[in-house]
Order: sequence, then C-alpha cells, then structure tokens
Amino acid sequence: MPTSWNDTLQIDRYLANKMKPGDALIFEAWLLLQPELADKLQWQQKTYTLIQGYGRRQLKQEIDAVHRQLFTEPKHQRFSHKIKALFNL
Repeated sequence: MPTSWNDTLQIDRYLANKMKPGDALIFEAWLLLQPELADKLQWQQKTYTLIQGYGRRQLKQEIDAVHRQLFTEPKHQRFSHKIKALFNL
C-alpha cells in the first residue's frame, strides 16, 4: 500500500509531538486499527533515525576538518597557541 502524503504528515506531527493530546489519542487509535499505518510509522521513525545519524556524522566530520585546519596549518599557529595557552594545553 503506497504511503499517502497525509499519512506522512500525520506521522511526522505525531513523532514530533506536535499534535494536540486529543488528536494524538485518535492517531494512536488509528495505529491500533490500521496495521499498515503502524508499519508506516515504524519505517518513518527508522528513516528519521538514519537521517539524524547521518547528519551527526557529517557535522562531526566538518568539526574535525575545522579543528585540523586551525590546529595544524602554519597560518593558524598564533591562534592555536592562544587557545592552548587559554586552556593550559
């Protein structure tokens, strides 16, 4: 069964806790009544988890690149010494 845009939006709102309590309760009832919807929710949650992990890895790589640049390149040596002195490294 293909995922409708409405299902995706409702699942997104539910996962982000952006539903009013009554709407969330109704959505949870729909999850019990429609196993396909519960399956879609599970896959959407897994997708969000994968995307979040990918984003974290990307950010870590960018931070590591900036760190390497600031603390290893000769043109940033003065900055590096100031930071190291500030933290007694």
